[in-house]
Amino acid sequence: MKHHLFVPDFLKRAVKYYPHQTAVVDGDVRLTYRQFSERVNRLSHMLMEMGVKKGERVAYLAPNTLPMLEGMFGVTQIGAVTVPLNTRLIPSAYAYIINHSGSKVLMVDAELVPLIEPIKQELIHVEHFVLLPSPDEKERKGWIHYEERLARCSEAPPSVPEMDEMDLATILYTSGTTGLPKGAMHSHRSMYFNAINGCIHVRVTDGDVLLHTLPLFHVNGWGTPFVLTATGGTHVLLRKIDPALIFDLVNRERITLACMVPTMINILLHHPKAKTTRIVHKMKVVVAGSAPPPSYVRRVEDVLGWEFIQGYGATETAPLVLITQLKSSIDDSADNVRRLKAKAGMCMMNMEVRVVDDSGCDVRSDGKQIGELIVKGNNVMEGYWREPKETARAIKDGWYYTGDMVTIDEEGFIDIVDRKKDIIISGGENISSIEVEGVIARHPAVLDAAVIAVPHEKWGEVPHAVCMLKDGEAATEKELIAFCRKSLPAFKTPKSCSFVKSLPRTASGKVRKVDLRKPFWSGQKENGFFWKDENGIIEESGKIR
Repeated sequence: MKHHLFVPDFLKRAVKYYPHQTAVVDGDVRLTYRQFSERVNRLSHMLMEMGVKKGERVAYLAPNTLPMLEGMFGVTQIGAVTVPLNTRLIPSAYAYIINHSGSKVLMVDAELVPLIEPIKQELIHVEHFVLLPSPDEKERKGWIHYEERLARCSEAPPSVPEMDEMDLATILYTSGTTGLPKGAMHSHRSMYFNAINGCIHVRVTDGDVLLHTLPLFHVNGWGTPFVLTATGGTHVLLRKIDPALIFDLVNRERITLACMVPTMINILLHHPKAKTTRIVHKMKVVVAGSAPPPSYVRRVEDVLGWEFIQGYGATETAPLVLITQLKSSIDDSADNVRRLKAKAGMCMMNMEVRVVDDSGCDVRSDGKQIGELIVKGNNVMEGYWREPKETARAIKDGWYYTGDMVTIDEEGFIDIVDRKKDIIISGGENISSIEVEGVIARHPAVLDAAVIAVPHEKWGEVPHAVCMLKDGEAATEKELIAFCRKSLPAFKTPKSCSFVKSLPRTASGKVRKVDLRKPFWSGQKENGFFWKDENGIIEESGKIR
């Protein structure tokens, strides 16, 4: 007998076994799993009254709030498809994604309505505009008030259409670092297996309390609600990143788990409360994004007192593929453990990975030869929404080509070297920008850095470092180059440096290096089509101020 994998079943299980357990904490609002489920059911009935049917799309533009979390279950349990929207886009980008997805209902946090109003008339498929509550909510004409409409709907379980595990649960649009964003289609099956992997490899239980620091519109944050709900854990929602509040919540709510990008942890490490806050309970932090050096792992565990778990994934893989998994047979000295934790990790269950060269042959498992990471398994997307050519480019013979360049050692541990497009080839030598960034990050004045290729008459291209300095600290280009030269061979050492107040980033925390590179190669400004905030001003000369 075949039992289909259905994402809303996680909530049904939680209600059955943990009805009185605190399910959600959102500011002053605290709900048990039974109460949360009743609100989810009301949402399902509301959508059905709006005419939403199986397979139709419902878009969400909201920070980490109760209505956003409710949508992940209330939409999918009637067979509809969620389309979470990045809250950092500009209006023209929303018009493209909402129209491309064909969303029938648009749910928008009241605070973010000004981003939609300029393009509201362009949204050709949207039939219902729903206003989600926010602290600064204002009266808006032409919008349906979420809480008022929800209160009129039944809290009884809705009738569920006949479902198959391969039916779509969500369309997640990529960050759009190059070209237009693409909608990665994930089925109930892919999201279900991602949740199972999270439960197993992150060791989640009903005693866990998760602080939602990563945005729920992004795949790194999007998978966590299902993991915690499946085990009956508690969700603590965070509308905006506030370092002081994060430290307070960790202690007040006894947070045991969080997922963060390195940039976020850097902010916490440099906050005054990092020196004064001490936790008496155990806490794990899953770090996804650029690979950190072992010294970074040490700081997280020693300064914050959190267990460090490195993870790797992509929007197309739902997301996690690799994770820190220390074998019982390894040398368990502190230095070696931190060295291994700094790697992307080993392949999770229900997945398969290979590291291949340009001809598709597996590279040596020596931790040195570089190849592209390719992935096969239950977590991989079904393809890109309405983009068959892009799907064919990304998935070949059942393998998803990540575009990430890595090494693999004899134990199976994978180390991310760079994005394929970010490898610097100087005089025929391959240079990992991540390696160089790790060295620069050790300088006491540097808060963050990105290394890019810039043109050079003799070598073709050479490394250039774009650096953010800590508040009150100073460093010169000459000083940073000399610092790197102590740890790197001459060809890997940056030949020049520039300084910025902030680096342009995607929602997942990755630096948009295309923005940094373009002026050096084209002499033109990069406006960042998908981003409303400009991080640093790039002049035509290529200098950054």
